[in-house]
Amino acid sequence: MSTPESPSLPGERVARYDVTARRDTDYYAVFADVPDADRAAWERARAFIDEVGPRMQQEWDAATYPLDLTRRMGELELYTDGIDHPDLPGSSPLAAGLVNMEISRGDGSLGTVLAVQGGLALRTLALFGSPEQQARWLQPIARGEVLGSFALTEPDHGSDSVSLETTAIRDDEGWVLRGAKKWIGNGASGGVTFVWARVQDECADDHGAVRCFLVQQDTPGYTGTVITGKASLRGIHQAHIALDDVRVPADAVLPGTKSFKDASTVLYSTRSGVAWSALGHATACYEAALTYATQRMQFGKPLAKFQMVQERLTQMLADLTAMQLYCRRLADLESTGGLRPTQASLAKYHNTRTARRIAATARDLLGGNGILLENGVMQHMADIEAIHTYEGTESVQALLLGRDITGMSAFA
Repeated sequence: MSTPESPSLPGERVARYDVTARRDTDYYAVFADVPDADRAAWERARAFIDEVGPRMQQEWDAATYPLDLTRRMGELELYTDGIDHPDLPGSSPLAAGLVNMEISRGDGSLGTVLAVQGGLALRTLALFGSPEQQARWLQPIARGEVLGSFALTEPDHGSDSVSLETTAIRDDEGWVLRGAKKWIGNGASGGVTFVWARVQDECADDHGAVRCFLVQQDTPGYTGTVITGKASLRGIHQAHIALDDVRVPADAVLPGTKSFKDASTVLYSTRSGVAWSALGHATACYEAALTYATQRMQFGKPLAKFQMVQERLTQMLADLTAMQLYCRRLADLESTGGLRPTQASLAKYHNTRTARRIAATARDLLGGNGILLENGVMQHMADIEAIHTYEGTESVQALLLGRDITGMSAFA
């Protein structure tokens, strides 16, 4: 059965719906008082994503990774992600969040690039790297000249990442890394990987400790294989990594990493970014649904005149406004140093769940046109599934929160 958007026959009229126009939805004026410096970062992200968004639909459809755009993001100073470091451009938690929201509103794959390159790789180096490591790698990663990845998740240890099996064996020449990692963004892109591994050295005090190692991806024994067949985040390459006796020098270890808690510090910080990313996706879906409802004619009037449609749009707006309030409060807490890890968990838990609901409602409201990539919603809906899982699944966030509010752990 053909639809108005199907390939047309000669003389057949084809309806087109401009559902990607921005509406700047902010019903409670949550972002009306954003400081000028933060707004400038937001505007840079907005101008960038408005320019490249249409291209990213094609990249997503073809499952190709546009590395020129990752470099462009670095040139625009979008990777600093609120990291406080003297050698990086200043960026507040609010600015970082708004950038994350805006990039994800345009494209989820680039939103994940932001999370991997800035939130994970750059943050790990800035927090735990030696002065020598930072002098060599900090600026190239921040500028997008070198792609960085964060290798914690393993094929057999996703949520149970504390049980990682990748090992680091100390010898007279440095370290030998053995193991495997999975779902590693930028892990096969020719840059550097921050590999988390468990030390095996019964004669040393750090035997059994989890530490991080800076590994150049052209090191012998390092093999990164792009994961294919993804139905989400198709515009960024994520990799399966094999570490077969990868030999690195003694100074490859990041001296600030002493235990798994250091990896958790990075993950807690990026959890806030996921909440903002979910807000960006949900905003795009809501605005597409609202625009479509005003343009689509059915039974002689716009969809927006139907009571059921108006009620659905109201439900979506209520959910979206709650997400905005979560994110703004999150940034305020982080800027004063008062953000607790479980508060970031609650924001991620709420916002990714809510984004899924908004996306599903938007897709349904667009009817058959909702599955077309040109209308945006289906791509966002697919990408939300990935962010709902990464940086801690819904179940893990619930257990972290449950432990915090009850004082009892359900993990063991």
